[in-house]
Amino acid sequence: MTQNNTQPTPFSRPMSSGRKFAIPAAAKKAFRPAQAGEKPTEQKNSSVKTGANINRGYRPRQPFRQNLQTAPKLKIIPLGGLEEIGRNMTLFEYNNDIVIVDMGLQFPDENMPGIDYVIPDISYLKGREKDIRGVIITHGHMDHIGAIPHLMPKLGNPPIYTAPLTAAIIKKRQDDYKDDPSLNIRIINKTDRLQLGIFSVEFFHVNHNIPDGFGIVLHTPVGNIFHTGDFKFDFSPIADKPADIGRIARLASQGALLLMSDSTDAMVPGHSLSENKIQDSMDEIFKKEGGRIIAATFSSLISRIQELITLAERHGRKVAFDGYSMKTNVEIARRLKYINTKRDTIIKIEQVKNYDDKNILIICTGAQGEGRAVLMRIINNEHRSIKIKPNDTIIFSSSVIPGNERTIQSLKDSIYRRGAKVIHNKMMDVHAGGHAQVEDLKMMMSLVKPKFFLPIHGNYYMLKLHGEIAQSVGIDKKNILIPENGRIIELDRNSIKATNKKAPTDYIMVDGLGVGDVGHIVLRDRQMMSKDGMFTIIVIINSKTGQVTQEPDIISRGFIYMKESRALLNETRLRVKKIIAAKTKEKPINWTYVRNNLRDLIGDFLYQKTQRRPMVLPVIIEV
Repeated sequence: MTQNNTQPTPFSRPMSSGRKFAIPAAAKKAFRPAQAGEKPTEQKNSSVKTGANINRGYRPRQPFRQNLQTAPKLKIIPLGGLEEIGRNMTLFEYNNDIVIVDMGLQFPDENMPGIDYVIPDISYLKGREKDIRGVIITHGHMDHIGAIPHLMPKLGNPPIYTAPLTAAIIKKRQDDYKDDPSLNIRIINKTDRLQLGIFSVEFFHVNHNIPDGFGIVLHTPVGNIFHTGDFKFDFSPIADKPADIGRIARLASQGALLLMSDSTDAMVPGHSLSENKIQDSMDEIFKKEGGRIIAATFSSLISRIQELITLAERHGRKVAFDGYSMKTNVEIARRLKYINTKRDTIIKIEQVKNYDDKNILIICTGAQGEGRAVLMRIINNEHRSIKIKPNDTIIFSSSVIPGNERTIQSLKDSIYRRGAKVIHNKMMDVHAGGHAQVEDLKMMMSLVKPKFFLPIHGNYYMLKLHGEIAQSVGIDKKNILIPENGRIIELDRNSIKATNKKAPTDYIMVDGLGVGDVGHIVLRDRQMMSKDGMFTIIVIINSKTGQVTQEPDIISRGFIYMKESRALLNETRLRVKKIIAAKTKEKPINWTYVRNNLRDLIGDFLYQKTQRRPMVLPVIIEV
């Protein structure tokens, strides 16, 4: 009998249930098993600051040897990113060693008037700053980097490990925080291995809608943890390489205790759309349309911006960028060669008028209908250089963030009223999401073959659906945990469980220069004012007699139109004087008590008359 010495690839290893998952042909082609006796290629360490504990090249890590009877459990503490979209930040803690993955912000919802964004609560780390061995940032989107300027000084400025494009975006944003200490950023390659305290960390390249995204493998005393970051599989990406399927499989061959995987598109069937498909669709638009093309997209979609530039050059169009974040990110990406253009392709927005409409592409911000973004200013005739023309074509090359649907529909209506044309992803493939859909999620599970599974990044129903997908490919239901923000998860080689302990995860709101100074009470007041308005009563009182010296003055904002409500205002003034007369009989006068009664009684009176409850603000001036 002839002995077969061929070792099975990771693709042939079944899940725990014995099922096999079909790997696309393109993925198999991308995988090349390590050859017998092959040694890793050593690379120079010139891109990393001196002292960074980074080893170049791939080397299998020896397993930890611990007494399972006495070894502590690994703690996983999500401070954000679960039961919500954004605010991604996760802690991994073993004894006195802590590693942080991502440090993002969350954009406010409609119940947060005036709030710029929300960041994670790091109260759990107070007094533990010296235990933080490093912060790993998986990619350059704001929901993964946005909290860095606010949190790093409070955490003692530990080193940040990330890829070159992400590092450049973080540094550029830090220019707005000149009073803060310089960040300690250390650039890594995706073949590096870090030693961060007890933890050893390796990386694998994934696709997203911004280059330089990666997942991580955290080698811990209890086992290996795979954290995908935001990811999808794209075998023909633009301005990027395909996800490193082979490396994922080789790292997984060392064993995978836990997989933590992106859940954002867990409800979308099929495979993620390739950026190449988007380019083909938009090529048809460039061929067909004879007027200006205005493409609105996220400034962080570097691959999409490169697609548009390539198409503009192919069809003889000049490219003008507008929007602060757009111009900033394009400048960074061009410097790092993530965006490539011909020498004379890009022009200033003010030069657009010097060219025929058929030779112009404008790439700008504002696809979400933001009030002061470029596209909104163009449509409202508030832009200095650009106004909508009847032969313009406006491409919305982005997904709609939940809550923005009505604003974007209004934007489209305004465009059509001006005679221009709108193209969006419901009409043509002009946008591909950056997150894995159902079949890609299955593929990641098939590559990693984890014992335990923890869905991350998404609202609760997304996490729940992702858990069901894991069951469908053979992961035991008892080994799947649906996590929640703040809940301390304990992991060892034989079990994963959510403890009854919870870290604080309050919303820390950023409003202008204030960080955390807007709490629930202030937010409630803003909500009340935005709902029923404000009603201010100014009363001048003789401090000795307690008598009102002149007619109370009333100011109303967002409650009633004062010129048409004179009867209500006159009745209110009479009641103000009666309340003050009744409450100032006893001496000495307690003015705080008088103000509180005035607020409550006038509030009840206004509700009886209008069925609305404005914020009543009594101001008493003693003379």
